[in-house]
Amino acid sequence: MESKTDDGSVATGELSAIEDEEVLNKMLDDAKDFEERKILRAALRDLLKKKRDKREQDRGSRQQDLRQQGLSKGGTTGGAVSIGRASMNQQPPTNKTSGQASPSAGSKASPALASAQKCPSPAAAPNIKNVKQMLLDWCRAKTEPYEGVNIRNFSSSWKDGIAFCALVHRFFPDAFEYYTLNPTKPKENFELAFSTAERLAGCPPLLDPDDLIRMKEPDWKCVYTYIQEFYRCLVEKGLVKTKK
Repeated sequence: MESKTDDGSVATGELSAIEDEEVLNKMLDDAKDFEERKILRAALRDLLKKKRDKREQDRGSRQQDLRQQGLSKGGTTGGAVSIGRASMNQQPPTNKTSGQASPSAGSKASPALASAQKCPSPAAAPNIKNVKQMLLDWCRAKTEPYEGVNIRNFSSSWKDGIAFCALVHRFFPDAFEYYTLNPTKPKENFELAFSTAERLAGCPPLLDPDDLIRMKEPDWKCVYTYIQEFYRCLVEKGLVKTKK
């Protein structure tokens, strides 16, 4: 339940007691004041971090139990059991000149890749630049609390799939555990984001994960078109309010 002070601002002292990120998301969507949104975003970041730390602690306990079980049975722990996730700051091997994941030397462009590079251009409009910037700002605002996401454009910022997952998770927080994602497994991230968006938002999977991972970086027109469609589906479901 939202608690406010006499002047109508959010009471920060009680936000820490909220453990449902969907409640904070709803409060953030309804907030009108900049300072209020700032406080709510900080509370949402703290909640996500608290849940992440709890999961890490639980994993550590399970690892310790497994090691103790192995020792009690006379076994060894030489092969470390890997049940944790990769750090969100870990990056895949990159090409020094391009800064992108290095493709195999003998790889060739597939017909699917060629078709993906011919993505339809977003609908032409007199203020297309303004619309594009507004949509980019919207994506940045919705994913701001998420670790490992820094949206600067509609191309390279989406190449590991984490930004797609964060945007989808923002509206469907119970669909999957965000902090179990691995940025070095972009195909799995793309598949998770697109399938969840299709299942819960009714957004058609306009992008092909196989094509995306073959590119040095996603075609901005393809990403922009997909985000437009996702936004439209959210509006239809009443999850995003638009100004009349």
